Amino acid sequence: MDHVGVLALFDRNMREGAQPDGPDARVERVGRVVRQVASARGWNGVVWSDLDETTADEAIAEQVAFFTELGHEFEWKLYGHDLPVDLGQRLAAAGFTAEPEETLMIAEVNDLDLDAELPEGIRLLPVTDAAGVELVGDVHEKAFGTDGTRMRRQLLARLTSEPDTVTAVVALAGDEPVSAARMELVPGTRFAGLWGGGTVEAWRGRGVYRALVAHRARSAVERGYRYLQVDASHQSRPILERLGFEPLTTTTPYVYTP
Repeated sequence: MDHVGVLALFDRNMREGAQPDGPDARVERVGRVVRQVASARGWNGVVWSDLDETTADEAIAEQVAFFTELGHEFEWKLYGHDLPVDLGQRLAAAGFTAEPEETLMIAEVNDLDLDAELPEGIRLLPVTDAAGVELVGDVHEKAFGTDGTRMRRQLLARLTSEPDTVTAVVALAGDEPVSAARMELVPGTRFAGLWGGGTVEAWRGRGVYRALVAHRARSAVERGYRYLQVDASHQSRPILERLGFEPLTTTTPYVYTP
């Protein structure tokens, strides 16, 4: 893979040319910053910037003022190759809090190992309605220990109003949901994103996560997408590398609470 070329394409398509992640959101370009604005219950944040040492502080202050006036917490999604090189330090000085760093990993779907099989006793349930979304939320909360309210709301809204932009699946052991994941599709681009892949503790290490990645990759191939993108945690990165994903850069959420 041409890392430089693919990363440039990702920046252009998925960040500078970002599309809203739900029906209640909009994407705006303000100067050298691209941001998403949603309700207080949705995701608000900066997805792309083109700054330097002379413009960064002013741009940061402008975004802080904008979202503070709305009363919204927001995230500045910082990538390892973003400029200026000390942008993270400038965000911290402005009152942002850095969350754990992840790795942006990308793969060409045709290069992936898609032969991963489900463990015995596991079956997959495509998510198409509110009941399925509840199962995804249950897994999310058990696997990550976080509140799944926002994820439930956004997933159901997209399945209802924009079904061509998202898919989701739950792995069941009998009737018990043990793993879940979704894939966000970006029309007009070559990229599909893998999100929310999580497995409850008792079922980790058995190949369920790997099987869900392969399942979504096959779906991306069927829909004509060339690249799969993941913001990988340190736990999932080794699995993704074995499947054929390659690390291109890092990504760190910087969060500001008014």
